[in-house]
Amino acid sequence: MIKTDIAIIGGGPAGLCAAIEAAKAGAKVLLLERDEFLGGQLVKQTHKFFGSKAQYASVRGIDIARILLDEIKQNKNVTVMENSVVLGIYEDGVITTQSRGKYIKIDAAAVIVATGASEKFMPFENNDLPGIYGAGAVQTLMNVYGIVPASKVVMVGAGNIGLIVSYQLMQAGVDVKAIMCTGPVIGGYLVHAAKVRRLGVPIWVSTTVKRANGTDKLESVTLIKLDAKRNILPGTEFDVECDNLCISVGLSPLCELFFMAECKMGYIAELGGYVPMRDKFLMTSRQNLFVAGDAAGVEEASSAMVEGRIAGLAAAGNLGYKAADFEERIGDLFGQLEDLRRGEVGEKIRKGLEKAEIA
Repeated sequence: MIKTDIAIIGGGPAGLCAAIEAAKAGAKVLLLERDEFLGGQLVKQTHKFFGSKAQYASVRGIDIARILLDEIKQNKNVTVMENSVVLGIYEDGVITTQSRGKYIKIDAAAVIVATGASEKFMPFENNDLPGIYGAGAVQTLMNVYGIVPASKVVMVGAGNIGLIVSYQLMQAGVDVKAIMCTGPVIGGYLVHAAKVRRLGVPIWVSTTVKRANGTDKLESVTLIKLDAKRNILPGTEFDVECDNLCISVGLSPLCELFFMAECKMGYIAELGGYVPMRDKFLMTSRQNLFVAGDAAGVEEASSAMVEGRIAGLAAAGNLGYKAADFEERIGDLFGQLEDLRRGEVGEKIRKGLEKAEIA
């Protein structure tokens, strides 16, 4: 049995920032990551971040990962266990993990779950043909392993991920035939949309996939137009030749561990699906079990990092590791989140968070 003050499940942007803050406060931290490397989504992201200097504005995601990893390495209070899949959180507080072929039990006084989110998919005829990928898989192939996944791509989804991955594909020399979305307007930031449009890529709104075509692999897709209520308009079908259909239609929080821990849960569409209810310090209905990042509700990586810092400080503080400037530091982090969630873009998130907060 391994004993630690705080166990953090997930080594992505939220988990890394949680570990940094908790360790700086003096707590012993065990950071568990299922992959062979830390960084999560950051290691796939070659674009520069928005936000403020505190959220690494104008720094590329891959470089932010390096900055955070350097901080982790320099703090002796953090122990990292990579290639460690957490199997469960039990009623007695014990965490179990399968780590490099060994079954290990962990006894932690506090737990922060920062497991991120999984990609949503969509139903259409022949959607299991080789050549149909999630956007995360495409990013992993290109930006982690240096593999160009296709020569001609149709992107499904005009949110930030769809727009950014489309631009990254073009940077790799891939012919992006079009970007399409079912809604009447583009969901991502217009600055991302403008970049791909300047390069001649059309963005088709009110459009969906009717069928993928091919024998042994994807050869083309049949698209069809939608009306204002997203009903299919018969007779508007058209084909686009491609060898890759990249699906970017949203994410769902990974919350199985919260269900297992019997946390109070709620289905909140604005946050992406089922999420644990939590207080303002991100503690769930179970004492000293915290949530941070996309597992708390799908947002940008900048918000995930700030949430991770809040959860790390709060978890450490609950165990008696409270820095002298705790109130000032936590107040600044709340202010950062408020800034990130301002305006029309953040309205949906704000509504979701109101529903998720424990009074």
